[in-house]
Amino acid sequence: MSRRNLLRDAAIDVLGGQGSRALTHRAVDAAAGVPTGTAKNYFPTRDALLGAVADRCLERFREAGTLPTAGPAGRTDLAALLRGLLEEATGPGRTRVLAYQELHGEAARKPWLGKVLAEISAADFAAMEQLQRAAGLDVSPQRAAVVTLAVHAAIVDLLAHPADVPNGAGLDDLAGFVEGLLDVVYPR
Repeated sequence: MSRRNLLRDAAIDVLGGQGSRALTHRAVDAAAGVPTGTAKNYFPTRDALLGAVADRCLERFREAGTLPTAGPAGRTDLAALLRGLLEEATGPGRTRVLAYQELHGEAARKPWLGKVLAEISAADFAAMEQLQRAAGLDVSPQRAAVVTLAVHAAIVDLLAHPADVPNGAGLDDLAGFVEGLLDVVYPR
């Protein structure tokens, strides 16, 4: 892995693990295990560091195929896939998703950052619509957007609530939540 990517991945870890205020060059250096000043040499300003994190998120979205390339075989497969996305975002992918959420907060005050995030969102919405089509549902852009936005909102809600606090939105039962969402948007 290149040093640049090591630093960008470390910045994602800092941002997702400690929040936006903790994102400093020194914190990134420490997380990457490199000498102090290394991150500043690559990304001279905090805005450059934020831009590097956003670019890395976009690259990782494209590389990893955050959404599977093969479409679901039907409604049941789509429900399982969406439940899996929620579990990934709140489990192994938690730090990455939290970093992405922190970037959205920064983008509210830095329009240039919002442009990078908009590219990720556009790709995400298109991929989610394609998955719904592949499942054989009666897809419209509006229906696909409702499902995508509901999944995004569920992720934010799940990340914000401690596991031991009951969730009033029905997210305590991810399978039931996803099935209910699909039933509302795509009645049988």
